[in-house]
Amino acid sequence: MQSEKVNSINKENLQILITDPMNEYMLKSLKEKGFKVTYSPSIEREELLKIIENYDVIVVRSRTKVDKEIIEKGKRLKIIARAGIGLDNIDTDEAENRGIKVVYAPGASTDSAVELTIGLMVAGARNFYTSMNLAKSGIFKKISGIELAGKTLGIIGFGRIGTKVGIIAKSMGMNVLAYDVIDIRKRAEEIGATSVSLDELVRKSDIISVHVTVGKDAKPIIGKDEFEKMKDGVMIVNTSRAVAIDGKALLEYINKNKVLAYAADVFWHEPPKEEWEMELLKHERVTVTTHIGAQTKEAQYRVAVMTTQNLLDALAEIGVK
Repeated sequence: MQSEKVNSINKENLQILITDPMNEYMLKSLKEKGFKVTYSPSIEREELLKIIENYDVIVVRSRTKVDKEIIEKGKRLKIIARAGIGLDNIDTDEAENRGIKVVYAPGASTDSAVELTIGLMVAGARNFYTSMNLAKSGIFKKISGIELAGKTLGIIGFGRIGTKVGIIAKSMGMNVLAYDVIDIRKRAEEIGATSVSLDELVRKSDIISVHVTVGKDAKPIIGKDEFEKMKDGVMIVNTSRAVAIDGKALLEYINKNKVLAYAADVFWHEPPKEEWEMELLKHERVTVTTHIGAQTKEAQYRVAVMTTQNLLDALAEIGVK
């Protein structure tokens, strides 16, 4: 059935819907190539469900969730494009079952995410949250912190971002341990890091930085067992997925002073919903940014360029040029 729809499509009647704010490069490029583009960056889910049946392509960032219901309603859908590095907000299994291509932009915002990670690491180590709040209140009290130089950094997830974080950490005088579910020994050796088991990493690290992709229903990589094994005064940085960490356990071990600081760009609900989330968010040793890992002008431009090219390639594969 999918092949019949593909054979009947051409540029003149193909409809592209963009449902999230997008760098102008994408809109300009697609329109210059003669594609019909509807740009609705603030469309709500109810409206999307009503109109998705009229479109062959949907392009999203993080706000729009392309779940099973959306895909079922999108009877003409041939391509789902995610202008970003992950696919958490897309039901890729359902898309695959229906023969719908899914494209995205892996690596396009690596530098932005890496820089934010290092910034959060420094913020946690030097207790920026408390110091800045005191300063804004007119209280200029000195707040002590720790140096990163000489510390052992454990990186969970040694892909593009994790590897580059490791390179910068080494340049700052840190010892780097790395863990991944795949064999990373060669890559770790190339940058002067040591590939270890998760158990060894949580036991030996002074600072742990998380760089993984996990599903929203996945079991946390860092739970109570891992917290128990950690050094007293460990610091944790997370710029990937909040659910990689057991949030309730994190709050417990921060309150026990086992965890010195938590610095993150992601949260379990954004904005938070649960009482424990609010308590964690307001904690003086917790620093949280509003999911801005890819929010730089440079990264958004690269994401738009890569997503546009991948979309055009996918269209060409189904005979639309």
